Amino acid sequence: MSIIEKAVSALGKGGDAENSAKDSTVPAAPSADEASTVERAAGDAAEPGVEPGAGANEAAEQGAASAVERAPAPAAPVMQPRRRSEAVEANAPYGDGNRRQDVATITRDKYIKLHFEDLRQMGILTPSVPRSAIAEEFRTIKRPLLTNIAGDDLTPPIKQGNLIMVTSALEGDGKTFTSISLAISIAMEQDKTVLFVDADTAKAEAGRVLGIPSDCPGLIDVLEGRDTQLSDVILHTNIDKLRILPAGDLHTHANELLASERMRQLMMEMSEHYSDRVLVFDSPPLLLTTEASVLASFMGQIVFVVSADMTPQHAVTQAIEHIGEDKMVGMVLNRARRRTNPYYYTYGEVYGYGRDRDSGGEIV
Repeated sequence: MSIIEKAVSALGKGGDAENSAKDSTVPAAPSADEASTVERAAGDAAEPGVEPGAGANEAAEQGAASAVERAPAPAAPVMQPRRRSEAVEANAPYGDGNRRQDVATITRDKYIKLHFEDLRQMGILTPSVPRSAIAEEFRTIKRPLLTNIAGDDLTPPIKQGNLIMVTSALEGDGKTFTSISLAISIAMEQDKTVLFVDADTAKAEAGRVLGIPSDCPGLIDVLEGRDTQLSDVILHTNIDKLRILPAGDLHTHANELLASERMRQLMMEMSEHYSDRVLVFDSPPLLLTTEASVLASFMGQIVFVVSADMTPQHAVTQAIEHIGEDKMVGMVLNRARRRTNPYYYTYGEVYGYGRDRDSGGEIV
């Protein structure tokens, strides 16, 4: 039985944890007593050589998922194309609306200012509090990922290991919260530069959380070949080593664009030309769209987020089957608690497939 199978089996037995009440607008602050990983739930499944650190979002050991009976993913929702001029005011950053940056200024300057206090209130890691409990959790999560990129004395580097996709089986598992926090955590390393890619082109939820206007050009514009180069749409931030590639224009044929030869070439370019960078992709849930499976085929590493006592075991099993067996998969158990700890803390969750991309609204 593989690590992933043990983890999935253990997840099905962990139904005794109580769900905490959650504020619909601002999630509760993270705690150092957050849950252990899926591997810890599985007992001694971890491989030797990697320390299983403490915490809710601890990274699982990497391992390729074994084959089980496949279940097809539901068809991707049909989205109507939107003109760039149709700016959506509702799709604004959280916090003080007066701090909103217009798309013309962002595009001209190729710069977006991240508001750390707004992010911190959502439970997301920020460099303004580098010694927080959540910072320690993500140090544990990122360490094996970075080892897979560089290799060590025992393990060679993973092919395209600097392409990391963060995904989940269903909505509400905390995928976007995890991807943003992971990208910021890696950017806090001394020798790493991160390109965060909002690859959920239907929702662009990560961009909304980070304060990027919905009509800001990005990935889809590059794929459409509108004389837009990758360097034209990458945004610098007030985190020195963090860059952001927005989702770009909403497009009816986003799935075809993501599966195109242009996308394959772009991924190769980003992996090789930016070999000194770590690229973190916020992907749609695997069982709700087909884009996620397409993206997974380009990646070197997959971070799979599972929500404790919320994600059904069968959904985890089915979702993993949409990831190629040649991929390195690590699992993060979100919103869980230690069995010996009577307290339950909820990490931030910033994903909602019950709302279309342009509707704005609160985090659910």
